[in-house]
Amino acid sequence: MNRKPKVGLALGGGASRGFAHIGVIQVLEDIGIKPDYIAGSSMGAIIGALYAAGATPYMMEGIANNVNAKLCYDVGFSKKGLMRGKRLEELIQLLTRDMDFKDLPIPLAVTAVDLITNKRVVINEGKVYKGVRASISIPGVFHPVMDGDRVLIDGGILERVPVRVVREMGADIVIGVDVAFHGKHRPPENFVETILQAIEAMDLEILKLTIPTDDIMIRPEVYLPNPMSLENVDVAVEAGKEAALKSVDQLKALTQGQDPEQEPKE
Repeated sequence: MNRKPKVGLALGGGASRGFAHIGVIQVLEDIGIKPDYIAGSSMGAIIGALYAAGATPYMMEGIANNVNAKLCYDVGFSKKGLMRGKRLEELIQLLTRDMDFKDLPIPLAVTAVDLITNKRVVINEGKVYKGVRASISIPGVFHPVMDGDRVLIDGGILERVPVRVVREMGADIVIGVDVAFHGKHRPPENFVETILQAIEAMDLEILKLTIPTDDIMIRPEVYLPNPMSLENVDVAVEAGKEAALKSVDQLKALTQGQDPEQEPKE
């Protein structure tokens, strides 16, 4: 009897567009797919951490709809960035129940980038909230995380959707969720938007080189005027559902060990 393939879920960055991850996870659960491993970067690290810690996608949607921006954003402009990130760190600590990576029901890894060595850092030990805080450190927006000799920033800078990470964890099949904006940006209205749009332009090129062709990639089409806003959660979640539903046949076939190009046997 063939072994059931191990499924990995790779959740990419994209600021508030990352709420679309919740809709994707809802569809995966509805069709009976539960990941064996999760990797996330930036916003994908937040959603991945909550899911790995035991939150259901419907719980996450409820949390997202009721979180006040004042609970997340602590403006403290300095040479390191606009926001200290302490409030968001404390919220993630609460929502993940102060768990260590080793105690999570689903194995999780989050990614960051070390500015000193210019290399990707995979974080899968210690407190989950500390790893997530490093992964969400958008340059210029959140203060970077100082970790010994390392200066850690947003993991999406080098690998927007961490498919290679979750493959290295042991996944046979990787379901990636890319919430990058693939259309045309509006003219930026502030320096935060300028930073985010510049990073996204760079990421779109990097993405072409870092996504293996044999993985399933779900790309929700999410347009939110303000990528840092915590409003319009429902719009993003619904976009995630719609994108995942388009891939249902492929998802079912591959996770059940079938060739999606072949007709099912009678």
